[in-house]
Amino acid sequence: MRFNHYSITMIIDANSFPDGQSLEADLCIVGAGAAGISMALQYIGTRTDVLVLEAGGVGEELATQALYEGSVVDDRAHSPPDRYRQRRFGGTTTIWGGRCVPFDEIDFEAREYVPHSGWPFGREALLPYYPLANRLCEAGEFSYTAEKALPGGGRAIIDGFESRYFSGDTLERFSCPTDFGARYGHRLQAAESINVVLHANVTHVQLEASGERVAALAVRTLKGKRFIARATQFVLATGGLEVARLLLASRDVQQHGIGNDHDVVGRFYMCHIAGTIGAIKIERPLDAVHHGYEITDEGIYCRRRFALRPETQRQNRLGNFIARLHHPRITDPTHRSSVLSLLYLAKGLIPYEYAMRLYGDAQSDLRSWLPHIRNVATGPFDAAAFAWHMLRDRRLAERKFPSIIIKSKANLYSLDFHAEQQPNAGSRITLAESSDALGVPRLHIDWRYTPADLDTVERALALLSGEFIRTGVGSFDYRPESVEMEMTRYGAYGGHHIGTTRIGSDLRASVVNADCRVHGVNNLFIASSATFPTSSQANPTLTVVALALRLADHLKSLLRSAAPAIRTEGRNMAQGLPA
Repeated sequence: MRFNHYSITMIIDANSFPDGQSLEADLCIVGAGAAGISMALQYIGTRTDVLVLEAGGVGEELATQALYEGSVVDDRAHSPPDRYRQRRFGGTTTIWGGRCVPFDEIDFEAREYVPHSGWPFGREALLPYYPLANRLCEAGEFSYTAEKALPGGGRAIIDGFESRYFSGDTLERFSCPTDFGARYGHRLQAAESINVVLHANVTHVQLEASGERVAALAVRTLKGKRFIARATQFVLATGGLEVARLLLASRDVQQHGIGNDHDVVGRFYMCHIAGTIGAIKIERPLDAVHHGYEITDEGIYCRRRFALRPETQRQNRLGNFIARLHHPRITDPTHRSSVLSLLYLAKGLIPYEYAMRLYGDAQSDLRSWLPHIRNVATGPFDAAAFAWHMLRDRRLAERKFPSIIIKSKANLYSLDFHAEQQPNAGSRITLAESSDALGVPRLHIDWRYTPADLDTVERALALLSGEFIRTGVGSFDYRPESVEMEMTRYGAYGGHHIGTTRIGSDLRASVVNADCRVHGVNNLFIASSATFPTSSQANPTLTVVALALRLADHLKSLLRSAAPAIRTEGRNMAQGLPA
């Protein structure tokens, strides 16, 4: 079946195809999450035939989600691989929190104190694509300083806090959060020459005998249908874990997996180092603290952070680091907050992805409930007002209030931090001995952090504590010996799967080149945070989209100059492909 610009465009279920069908297009994108959908949108109005293969359906399906199951070396350090990921149309944007932050200039640099750092291009290569990425994420204009983004420049986090080491002017912006499938599915449905196929699980990447090109993709459904997809160019946009899994599992031509001649695929696996620590006492009037969200003229929620300045990072040989004022730990009833205790009692209603950050692995029983019940009883009106705010501004609102903000009546806070994790070849994913229902080997995850990661957090916290004292705004008390425990309390941070097919110019130390093409394979590209060689302090989604947009531009030029592909209409190419 040849998809072309005369086709009736559609979003179709792969189970409706005849067994052994051959699908053909100019460009085949595997995965309909933030990267895949953003790329496909760029071909609306062109004459490029685009085929998007999505493994899931339009909603969550237990059997499909189970294909993500795997194992981890230490389940206290890393969540199971089927958590924080969604195998469905829209991908993990169906559950993300919406935080949008660009990478900083320093993140692209080769820093001699950060082993294996350095991108093959600087931040300027992504600057033309960040504004559109911001719009696709529905996070407004690409403006990430309070001075430029907020009316009148907004207000400082703490009045009178001017730090030598930390900036308080940079922002994080928030998407709705936007489900890319729900938001852009109708545009793909209506677009000429773009076809989305659901329940299309790519199980194998078939190379030509030379190993220099992809010949076809083997595709299966859970209902037993098998077919193949052929194209001039192929893009894997299946996320930081699944991209590496598919490359490693495709071993018939390149025996160690595609792009893995030097044992780099799956290595350098990073997330972020994050935690909540200490007690901050602000010695200023209550209205001197502004740690919540401000709204731009466009109606976008924004929030300031304490961001470690680039010059401080270089001078102190530290990774990137940011921090925010945070409420006290919810599980400790001594905070005497009716709102926090209400959240503790409502733990069972909080989705897993957020419960881990709020509660960690704390156990609930009647004995632990009683002091929280007393807290709620002493402040029922505050608890009721908060419940109404969350219902109105988060549950029912199209643009949701991003997170829980509690204004302390005693000017007491904790510190929430988010830090760069350094590249580490020993932190990796490999294939397990067991396979999923489609015969693809499952993932085995060995996530590790390094002494340098701990050093960044320890010394950044010490610098911030000293600045609170120096400026006289308050005190930040914490136990330095507890830093490692606090930064690993929740393990690897959520769905930030980074670095497993890193970008670079050295073929022995990377998987893709500066154009995101797999080394040695002329028509196979990767659009994913898997390509990031360093993790920054920033959530990856915005940069994933910007990098995907850059790749879409590159592929447009390749497809314009390419000779017409050799087609074999109606031929059953499934014979000879691995099951």
